[in-house]
Amino acid sequence: MRRRAMRAACLAVAGMIVVVGSAGAQVRPDSTRAGQPNVRREMLEQRLRERTGELVRRQLHLTDDQMTRLQASNRQSEQQRVALVSKERDVRRELRQQIMSGDAANQDRVAQLLDQSMQLERQRLDLVQNEQRELAKFLTPVQRAKLFGLQTELRRRVQAMRNGAVQRGGPLSYPRRFER
Repeated sequence: MRRRAMRAACLAVAGMIVVVGSAGAQVRPDSTRAGQPNVRREMLEQRLRERTGELVRRQLHLTDDQMTRLQASNRQSEQQRVALVSKERDVRRELRQQIMSGDAANQDRVAQLLDQSMQLERQRLDLVQNEQRELAKFLTPVQRAKLFGLQTELRRRVQAMRNGAVQRGGPLSYPRRFER
């Protein structure tokens, strides 16, 4: 039960980073387990999105129009970000398997995975750059800087939660040397 709660918290905070303040977001269909919706988790995620949205609105002094545009911008980037994170996770997992196989590691495959990892990192930077260009259309530079700072702080908190789970041997535990 504790692992499930930790995982839900990590997912909720990660979602908060991805979709800052999308208070009107719909329930995701992938939040079910064995066909049964996890209502508590959905409620927690919704409450977290609402609180995050209000925090962002207050910290950045956003107008209603700016908040609406920020939510729309984040929704547009979300699919790309989710796909990118998934690809990165798959590459890290396969790279970890190759390395842990010792002498049986396929050198060519490891080289391909390293190249792919660098390419994904470039794609991540391109995504951030494109997001910043979009935000520049309706946020001031100071608001963008504050938003970037909030997102950075949230990422740090997620990482701290992951590290805590790793130290306790929780669901996110895997060798740190392969962690992003």
